[in-house]
Amino acid sequence: MRRVAKRISETPAKSFGMYERAARAEAAGLQPIRMEFGRPFADTPEHIKQAAIDAIRAGHVHYSDPAGLPELREAAAAKLRERNRLPGVTADDILVTNGMSHAAFITFMALLDPDDEVILLAPYYPQHLGKIELTGGKPVVVDLDATNGYRIDNAAIAAAITPRTRAILLVNPANPTGRVYTEAELRGLADLAIAHDLVVVSDEIYEDVIFDGLPHVSIGALEGMADRTVSMYAFTKSHAMDGWRIGYLAAPKWLLPALMKVSTNDITHVNTFIQYGAKAAIEGPQEVLDHLLAEDREKRDFTVASLNQMPGVRCASPQATTFAFPDVSALGIPSQELAEMILDKAGVAVEAGRFHGEAGEGHLRISFGSVSMPELENAMQRLARFFNAL
Repeated sequence: MRRVAKRISETPAKSFGMYERAARAEAAGLQPIRMEFGRPFADTPEHIKQAAIDAIRAGHVHYSDPAGLPELREAAAAKLRERNRLPGVTADDILVTNGMSHAAFITFMALLDPDDEVILLAPYYPQHLGKIELTGGKPVVVDLDATNGYRIDNAAIAAAITPRTRAILLVNPANPTGRVYTEAELRGLADLAIAHDLVVVSDEIYEDVIFDGLPHVSIGALEGMADRTVSMYAFTKSHAMDGWRIGYLAAPKWLLPALMKVSTNDITHVNTFIQYGAKAAIEGPQEVLDHLLAEDREKRDFTVASLNQMPGVRCASPQATTFAFPDVSALGIPSQELAEMILDKAGVAVEAGRFHGEAGEGHLRISFGSVSMPELENAMQRLARFFNAL
């Protein structure tokens, strides 16, 4: 019989939002300015590329440890102990993954039984929803309040917990809002997880893209959370390594064998020689990160200032990430319709806030980190003309 599995046919199709529409426009020769997705504009730092090249030339092109190169896992564990303050993490607690998406997918595969529920905070990163659904789980969305600065609402989360709740998915810093959660907020969330015996799946991909000296707190570092947190990281944003597809996670000892079972059945192991590049990213000069962050900060400040001069647009300054999330609700145009109008009339691709859940409606997500400064200036000029003409 010609049929696909129900996990495919009975779950929503994967959507890339405005990316697909912008790609069609680009293929048609329209040359839109692409600010709808989080691809870093910067190139991967040279010392990272050289480490991978050297690994190829040294013959590191064969099978390697299914959990990841021991020396990369040692470097990752040391970084997590020193910078993230994750207590007692060793190389044996680390699994190297094909980026953040792979880390999240194998975590949900290892954790969820059919109809288990995972709480997400909205506006959310939509690509995590499909992973939960494919494993048979059910996303439960808790909306955060824009007027309250998208602070974690522990009362609303508590109200959403049921006997089927298995985990809470945390993205910190938050995509798309650019929010950096405080230790007090995370402590409240941790207390809920402990009280209800839940796992926290923590996506920390933007940990190194935080502005104005704000601290990043890993929830797994808080008291009582080490044994119930999966902490996930990647080099995608911080080191402009989105095409490398490499990241890592730290997990409790009771869960790691299950994660290994899923991962080895899926990919066997991550590409051997790119792991040497990842090791260089962790151990190499951290001034590279300072330079990349300074570029993103300049773009953030310019974007926010520009947007706030446009009629019907209000934009708070994001604390982190490479996204602005302006409020355009005063225009009275649904965000998807508005994003399509902007692409068609202004030649700028941005993402509709609705793509990030109902809590994102009335907003747009604009990726200032995906373009050069001259392109960003051009994009803001185009958007200014568009909004002034509405």
